[in-house]
Amino acid sequence: MQVYGRRSSINVQKVLWCLAELGLAEGREFSRIDAGLEFGVIDTPQYRALNPNALVPTLVDGECVLWESNTIVRYLAAKYDAHTLLPSKPAERADVERWMDWQLGTLWATLRVAFLGLTRVPEAQRDYDAIGRSYREATRLLGIADAVLEKHDYLAQDRFTVADIGVGLAAHRWVHLAERFAGRLDAPQPLPSLDRWLQAIRSRPAFSAAVVS
Repeated sequence: MQVYGRRSSINVQKVLWCLAELGLAEGREFSRIDAGLEFGVIDTPQYRALNPNALVPTLVDGECVLWESNTIVRYLAAKYDAHTLLPSKPAERADVERWMDWQLGTLWATLRVAFLGLTRVPEAQRDYDAIGRSYREATRLLGIADAVLEKHDYLAQDRFTVADIGVGLAAHRWVHLAERFAGRLDAPQPLPSLDRWLQAIRSRPAFSAAVVS
């Protein structure tokens, strides 16, 4: 298998974390090709033939070529896992997948305004009003996860699943922004159950294999 994408991308990290949870190691079961931002590659005709969106990640597994991070994660879990990370029963699977969709379409769609505004935009061009609104709304959204985690160890099915991967990566960035830009962002409200869960999932070896600190 080949995974195209830089290690710093949240969507690439989803795939790398899933692969590590499945016991598949970079350099052994798959290779990773740096792509995106300073690495280029994504604008080449060869890459666009694989992924016409010119985004990362892209997975090449034999004749199977996939883009969209959540789709890749679903594919990997279905192919290489015995229904632990992604259940096979419809209701249980939907319980997991709704968190994946929520992370991508709601949580990250909100938080990325603050994340990109603070990490990609030069200081003089930053819209701190938009950044502040984004961060506060992301905090409110993470309060939804905190309420669930007050009663459960994980977001779905009372065990670690792919639901925890995407939301965990977004929450990791939420914490990192608060630490790095403390003078520019409102102090986030305490979310103790989310903090406990985040510490637990970040202690997993697969997290360290996927995420650059």
